[in-house]
This record gives sequence, structure tokens and C-alpha cells, in this order.
Amino acid sequence: MKSTRRAIALTLVGALTATALAACSSSGSGDGDGESADGKTTLKVVSLLPGSEPEAIDAFNEQVKQFEDANPDIDVVPEEYEWKATTFAAQLAGGTLPDVFEIPFTDAKTLVENKQIADLDTQFRTLPYADKFNPAIIEAGTGPDGHVYAIPAKNVYGVGLHYNRALFESAGLDPDSPPTTWDQVREYAKKIADANPGVAGYAQMTQNNTGGWQLTVNTYSRGGRVQEVGDDGKATESLDNDGTKEALEFLQALRWEDNSMGSNFLLDWGTMNEAFAAGQVGMYTSGSDVYTSMVQSNGLDPATYGLTALPLDGDDAGVLTGGTLAAMPAKATDDKKAAAVKWIDFFYLNKLVDQDAAVKDAQTLVASDQPVGTPVLPMFSKEQYLENQEWIKDYINVPLNQMTGYTDTMFDLPLVGEPSQKTQEVYALMDPVVQAVLTDQNADIDKLLADANKQAQALLDQG
Repeated sequence: MKSTRRAIALTLVGALTATALAACSSSGSGDGDGESADGKTTLKVVSLLPGSEPEAIDAFNEQVKQFEDANPDIDVVPEEYEWKATTFAAQLAGGTLPDVFEIPFTDAKTLVENKQIADLDTQFRTLPYADKFNPAIIEAGTGPDGHVYAIPAKNVYGVGLHYNRALFESAGLDPDSPPTTWDQVREYAKKIADANPGVAGYAQMTQNNTGGWQLTVNTYSRGGRVQEVGDDGKATESLDNDGTKEALEFLQALRWEDNSMGSNFLLDWGTMNEAFAAGQVGMYTSGSDVYTSMVQSNGLDPATYGLTALPLDGDDAGVLTGGTLAAMPAKATDDKKAAAVKWIDFFYLNKLVDQDAAVKDAQTLVASDQPVGTPVLPMFSKEQYLENQEWIKDYINVPLNQMTGYTDTMFDLPLVGEPSQKTQEVYALMDPVVQAVLTDQNADIDKLLADANKQAQALLDQG
């Protein structure tokens, strides 16, 4: 789940386990706690999702080599990593995370308040583009003292509707004319399910907090909000709003009236991507950036992929937006911090603002048949983003002509950030609500939402 603490709607468009992957590093491994045997700073970093394709690993290995060649005093040790709300806290407390790990925008404020991540402000300020970030994005990783604790890293996205072009064709639908309303999504989902027994015409994430995340997406798209924050900073839950009710009634109809949602109702971000890439899902909602992950980790056939804008219904309808921050454990040493910011600059950010770095990164990825050009939202500004795309235009290999329903509108999306307080805890309360609607034909939506809202408000009242 990847999102901002505040409503980024304001200006975004103006913006293998350690063992299995140890061989990714071109240098000998050290003790992992500070210096390696040859005196280098050892830096464990997030690499790829578990089970990534060999070509993706090859591309990452090459990037590690390039970094170590340029920074011979740093020994990079890559580790597989997938952020999950249900396991992250235990990993952080247990000290099993890499030195540089990734978190969603929603989590940084709480981690700062709990003194669980390192203050990276001094090192961050050495970056030549430190003052050029979209203010709403850099704010997500900034503490109450004004210091930067988590650095925007990648994947600033708006949620879109992902669809399988081959399944569209099998159902007699035009893959170049994806649905633009929720009524059309329902219609298309039934046609896909009827034409492909066992396939979900439309699927919904439901567990590991992704059920709450995507129910919030569905709520925003219908003009509702799940949390309101007053001028005094006090938050009030509103899970029982009309938008959320309509979203659940929509799922209820697809499941019990149309039988168009398949049979697996325990999906999260990773398993949804896997099912979609395998041709078992016709449509689902998620961040605009997941194409890259599905190619790297799920063997997605690009020819089958389509992306379009999220249907919007209502005067205050919006598109949930979010992103990823890079952070470090609170006890990180200054040497580790300095090494980490060099890696964050090299791997995540410099390629966005420097032409030579952008071209080198694109060349490295293309050499291993990895995606270049997946649509995301600007980290800095629209102008900077478009300039970057011009630098790498000769290397873009994603099927942008199959994503125009999204890319034609991406700079005009009415963006809304995720709920700002107790985000993951509230999402966890919403998961069983979605599951109940999809597994119990007689589920009482009003009661489910009233109960969840009461529990969520109690969480907020705890402070």
C-alpha cells in the first residue's frame, strides 16, 4: 500500500532472501553490521520481490556493479523484500530488515513519532535536487522537527483500472475501448466471466490490509471519504458514508447476482498481480505502476495488458494516490546513512533529473528486457517528468499504446491522498468487511460498516 499522509491532490501533477541474493553483489560479503572484512561500508539494500524473473535479477546485479564501481568504499548486499502491513512491524522490531528498506507514504509519520527510523536530513540535504521535490511528496517523510526521515524513492502513482486485453477479446469486447463507468465495469466483468468459466471478470483485494486500501479507492471514486480531519487535527471516521456503501453494494452485485468475481476471495497485492498475469482476472484496481512488478515477478505477457483511468462517479469523486519512501532503522550509523543516501540517489532518484543517468539506467534495463517507461506520477514536476521521458524515449519498451486510457488523463486526475491517521490499522478493520460481502450472500453492509466505524473511531480516540 503505497500513499501519502496528506491529500496529494494539491500539486502532484506540478510534481531471494539475503542468502539467495548475496551473489548479486559484486564485492565479497561482510558482516552486514558496519564494515566488511576489507574495510568497506557494508550496506544491505532492498532488491526485488521474492521470486523475480532471472532477467530482472540480472539487471539489478548490473546496477549494483555500476554503483560499486563508482563507490569502491561501499559493499552493497541486496536482499529480497516485499512490504506487507501484517509483517513489517515485526521485521523492523526484530532487526531483520535491510539497512535501506521501502515503506508506503502512509507509514512514515508514525515511524518517526515512534523513533523507529533514522533521521536522514543531513545526508538528504547533500543531494543537489533536495529542494526540488514536490512539497506534498517530501512532506510524507518529514518529521514534526522539519527533518527528512524517509526519502521519496519511487512509484508515485494514481490508482487505475488494469485489464486483460485477451480476456476482453474472448468476451467480444474491444480492448481499445475499456470501460469508463462502474456500470460498464460490471457489464464487462459478467461478459468476461461468462465467456471464460473459472475466470474472475473483476476481482478485489481483500487481505493484508489491501482490502481496506482498495475499498478506500472504490469509496473515493464514488465521491466518499473514509476519514475526515478537522482544523484542529482531530480525525473522525466515516466508513459508513454513501460512497463506501455503494462500493460494497457493487461488489455484492457482481459476486451474488452476476457470479463474475471468480472463487478466490483472499487476494492481496502480490497474489492479485500473480492471478492477473496468469490470465485468471479480467479487471482490477491498483497503482498505475504495477506493470513493472508483473513483468519482473509474474512473467506477464505485455500483449495482454491494458491500463485505463479509474471510473469516477459523483461531484467529489477522486483517485487515490500514493508512493514509496526509502528509510533506515533508527540505529543506523552516520557512515551507513551516507552510503545509503548515495545508493538512494543512484538507484532511485538521479535518473529522474540527470540525462546521462537516465539513459544509462534505461540502457541497463533494456539490455535485460526489463520495463522502461511504466506510467507514474511526477516526483518533482510535470515538466521534469516530460523531460525525463524525452531523454529515454528511444528505450521505452512498455506498451504505452495499450495504456492511453490512463496516460491521456494522468495529469488531470483529481488526486486524493490516503486517510492520514491510523491508516493501516483502519485498513485492517476494513478487510473483513470486504471479505464478508464476498463470502456471505446475506451480509448486512450497514451493520458491517457501523461496527467497523465504531472500532476505527476508538483507534483514533486512543491517539
